[in-house]
Amino acid sequence: MAEFVSLEMVDEAVSAIEKRTSRKPKIAMILGSGLGGLADSVQPADYIPYEDIPHWPKSTVAGHKGRLVFGELEGNSVMIMQGRAHYYEGYPITIIGFPERVMIRMGIEILIVTNAAGAVNPDYEPGQVMLIKDHLSLMAMGGLNPLRGSNIEEFGERFPDMSRPYDYGLLETAKEAAAENDIKPYEGVYVCLAGPSFESPADLRFLRMAGADAVGMSTVPEVIVARHGKIRVLGISGISNKANLDGSTITTHEEVLEAGKILVPKLEAIIRGVLQRL
Repeated sequence: MAEFVSLEMVDEAVSAIEKRTSRKPKIAMILGSGLGGLADSVQPADYIPYEDIPHWPKSTVAGHKGRLVFGELEGNSVMIMQGRAHYYEGYPITIIGFPERVMIRMGIEILIVTNAAGAVNPDYEPGQVMLIKDHLSLMAMGGLNPLRGSNIEEFGERFPDMSRPYDYGLLETAKEAAAENDIKPYEGVYVCLAGPSFESPADLRFLRMAGADAVGMSTVPEVIVARHGKIRVLGISGISNKANLDGSTITTHEEVLEAGKILVPKLEAIIRGVLQRL
């Protein structure tokens, strides 16, 4: 597998996708662990397995179907990633951002990205939703930046601004949609770690002191690449487990998937409400 993304690789993927669907959406979504059910309500839909798209990273984790879904949702033409690949699955960090490069090339203007995240903030309860207002990019700070390598001007400038990774207007729209559905979301900072091991209590205490409210193993690389291409981003985390700051509990992937079942109706209500307002 290539370590770096080229324009030719992206255009090959775009060409393969355009042969399977005639839709030209401006809105894309990435649905995380256990949260892919919303894509199943898109009807009629065009389905494209990741395996059929050149250079597209495949998802190997339970709860990720691994396919693109194109169709109509709340009156909008949408492109949905039903599952994602993660850095811990063995891909170069630049390849993790490959789907967003394709989105940029296809003219996507808005990206709604979701994930299942563990609580770092001790006040957060499992089964609740957190709207992401900012992120802590420890992986990129340590050198694992998805923009590493030669810059491709067709995607964006060499040194993109990240002062507002999550769009303020979309955040307000999501808050309105939540209120309309009697959902009271948290608003917090998401931190992405490399995984796949869950965090130790000391890890979580460190992250809490650094300002994080929730932790996961995705999203931030995707958002960096999307913002490089000037795509507006709305980020939503489903809180899957309580903060384990003292080592009294054990976190499992099954727990994450079970929490997803509770979170899906809330996430779906917020996302549908946002789409209705766009």
